[in-house]
Amino acid sequence: MEQSVLHRTLRDIAAVLVVAIFMFPLFWWALTSIKPMYAIFNKDHVVVFDFVPTLINYAVVLLGWSRAEIAIESGSTFGVGGTSSYDSRQTILDSIIVSVGSTALTMVVAVLAAYALSRMTFRTRTGFLNWVLGQRFMPPIAIIVPLVLMYKAAGMRDTDNLFMGYVGLILIYALMNLPIAVLLMKSFFDDVPKDVDEAAMIDGATRWQTFRRIVLPMVRGGIAAAAVLCFIFAWTEFLLSLFLTTIIRTVPVKITTFVTSTGSEWGFISALGTAAVIPGFIFILLVQRHLVRGLTLGSLKE
Repeated sequence: MEQSVLHRTLRDIAAVLVVAIFMFPLFWWALTSIKPMYAIFNKDHVVVFDFVPTLINYAVVLLGWSRAEIAIESGSTFGVGGTSSYDSRQTILDSIIVSVGSTALTMVVAVLAAYALSRMTFRTRTGFLNWVLGQRFMPPIAIIVPLVLMYKAAGMRDTDNLFMGYVGLILIYALMNLPIAVLLMKSFFDDVPKDVDEAAMIDGATRWQTFRRIVLPMVRGGIAAAAVLCFIFAWTEFLLSLFLTTIIRTVPVKITTFVTSTGSEWGFISALGTAAVIPGFIFILLVQRHLVRGLTLGSLKE
């Protein structure tokens, strides 16, 4: 039965309100990032729009501005430390290296494993899938102590070898994201009829040729969606990076260093946080259709 105009209007209003509630913290975060310090730390009232926007906070965390440059620009050094305290360029580079590296490794393994699980039948396949999914249920805090000891014994701490520190973080992030990537990719491979594989092999193609030239191009959207999800999980992960690395500082860990004994640098925190959110937000918008379909895990059939 067709819905009435009133019903559709109320539904749309409710949807807008729900979205607004969830988006308000992000809006306030972005607004704080362009506030001058007097507006952020005003004790008399909450400053919303009655301030002159500034990009000083972004200049500090993204361009490495110093205390002297802040004083020239704002006329005040209140709450501002030295350049090394807040310069986050190396932090962003570290996060990019680790996130991109772990995402690439995760997707290579996940695509091959998901195709095998989708096309090959064996007795314990269902149990194996449940075991794979179960690995994602384990919280990182449950394994962090033995993991630190193992990394130290294997020489994979960045204090012992910087290169192995990157490798170690990439490996653990890849293992963390592998279960969800395998299940997502399996749902996309399941949407490709097996008749496609059989027809290609009847024409003389090998299994590998069928996978690489026929099936893989048909699930490119799914690969993009799973890769974006893995990238965001790696980009925002905090606990493993905090305990496994000392020299390498990813964005979430770097933000915690802005909380000092003299107070929290909310302008710098919000600027770095907003800059870190933007790439993931853009990627999600680009692949949201594939991402939503993948998260159903094949429960919706066309």
